[in-house]
Amino acid sequence: MQQPWSAVDNYMISSLIPEDEVLQQVLENNKRAGLPEHDVAANQGQLLALFVRMTQARRVLEIGTLGAYSSIWMARALPPDGKLITLEADPTHAEVARQNISLAGLNDRIELIEGAALKSLEQLGDLPPFDLIFIDADKPNNPGYLEWALYYSRPGTVIIGDNVVRDGEVINGQSDDPRVQGVRRFIEMTGDNPRLTATALQTGGVKGWDGFTLAMVER
Repeated sequence: MQQPWSAVDNYMISSLIPEDEVLQQVLENNKRAGLPEHDVAANQGQLLALFVRMTQARRVLEIGTLGAYSSIWMARALPPDGKLITLEADPTHAEVARQNISLAGLNDRIELIEGAALKSLEQLGDLPPFDLIFIDADKPNNPGYLEWALYYSRPGTVIIGDNVVRDGEVINGQSDDPRVQGVRRFIEMTGDNPRLTATALQTGGVKGWDGFTLAMVER
């Protein structure tokens, strides 16, 4: 099943997403630096950018930078005075991301904070709420990331959680994979929280069988 999914993704990308030399160079930089190939696909990056535009976001928080491919997609969709804060634990990833952000000409719009995300979130201080929050970091800590996302939210904030299907393992309550258990707890917390209205979608494509949660803060 994987190959047809990838072929469909590639068709949609080639038909709908204009080629972008900067974003292509970002992916090449990430690969050359040995970063894991966990970047969102181009159609997913465009989806994130559309979410930023549809919500008229001015402030975005991204938990998990990797090489800043998704950061660049979202930051480009912000208004000129918009701000994206992105958190990255790995020093090598953070250094590559800084180079990519500079390549994209977005140093004034993206602030990269290096360090363990839970600690960085604790130290952000008294910031205005974010309009959109994208959670795409280490999955065992997803429950903690959701708690902080809610802390930095307002009514109307959109919270997106990536990589939540895990090749279908999300339904395995007996899994000994801490990533699966972290995602399951994250989904349960999202569903149980009266402040959130949420859904989730499976995706199949060049990134395999996965999916994302989409939630809006109600109060």
